[in-house]
Amino acid sequence: MIKVSIYEDNASLLETLSYLIREAGSFELCTASPNAVNIIEDCHRLCPDIILMDTDMPELSGIEATRIVKNAFPEVNVMIYLVFENRDILFDALCVGATGFIMKKTSAIELIKSIEELYQGGSSIYSGVAIKTLEYFNRRQRHKKQAICPLTPLEQDILQHFQMGDSCKMVADACYISIGTVHSHINNIYKKLHLYSKSEALMHDSQFRVY
Repeated sequence: MIKVSIYEDNASLLETLSYLIREAGSFELCTASPNAVNIIEDCHRLCPDIILMDTDMPELSGIEATRIVKNAFPEVNVMIYLVFENRDILFDALCVGATGFIMKKTSAIELIKSIEELYQGGSSIYSGVAIKTLEYFNRRQRHKKQAICPLTPLEQDILQHFQMGDSCKMVADACYISIGTVHSHINNIYKKLHLYSKSEALMHDSQFRVY
């Protein structure tokens, strides 16, 4: 059973999502909450595998909640749930540790499939986010004067295909790999993005620390 927690401030949508998770058969609903203020306590008590996270919630935003959860429970996968594709919000979410995202207009079948894929180590990406991710790593490489990019040549190739709007199947065919392998590489890219952005944030904080 895949253990799923949901944080969504729209009461009707929260009820619908809760019903879908309960009826899916392979899922166990851990938490269904209109805010994320108790998310650490929820994770300690219920140990979810996947968190479905709204971004715009009262008291604590989904971005901040994701950062808090990933710092305390790095093994938990957070899937960001958005009304529309906003690459800035998605990129910020990935930087704090989110490992997946999905639009609220997505069908119930696709939602269930996406949660299962994320649990199995897969993930997906939109063209706008691929562009911003490549820009980030290229900028970081120039700034640090690194000879080697943190991304492998295959990971860079995959992002370039996605930024051109290619589907997962098209990327898989172009790179001579399976669709599942494409998902896995995207997941690895997300983890690297979180790792490097987090290390840079810590370095920035240390400049103002008094010892």
